[in-house]
Amino acid sequence: MDMNFDMQELIGLLMAFTLGGLIGIEREINGKPAGLRTNIIICVGAAAFTVLGRHFAGEATEEVPEAFARLAAGIITGVGFLGGGVLIREGSTVHGLTTAASIWLVTSIGIACGIGSYALAITVTLLALVVLLGLSPVAHRIRDVKDEEHRRDSRGEE
Repeated sequence: MDMNFDMQELIGLLMAFTLGGLIGIEREINGKPAGLRTNIIICVGAAAFTVLGRHFAGEATEEVPEAFARLAAGIITGVGFLGGGVLIREGSTVHGLTTAASIWLVTSIGIACGIGSYALAITVTLLALVVLLGLSPVAHRIRDVKDEEHRRDSRGEE
């Protein structure tokens, strides 16, 4: 089994480090439980498992696409447990959904880096940052309007 890593794999791991870090910085700045270190570790880990899977699949038969599908499913399942760990339920409210979704998304970025799909990884990262940074004020405004309507309804105002 040839386990020599080439420059492409190193670039993939460094891309995963950088892109996972960008998501992690946003999470860290906003005081979320899964911040900079967690997002980097998850992204690099997903990329590393994918690179290792490519090495193992290189020795396999014609079942390489199926092997990658199983590998990705295993990585995503494992990360699902991490995502579940950041969810907190208080009565009828669940906190941490965006953080859990970010962990899941960072995993896909790592897998993309691991297979060398850098354009996909960068695009997903940029879209995630638009959602996390740009849509947060919009979501808060919508929530404020909903809360105000609820207060008016409960007071019997129209």
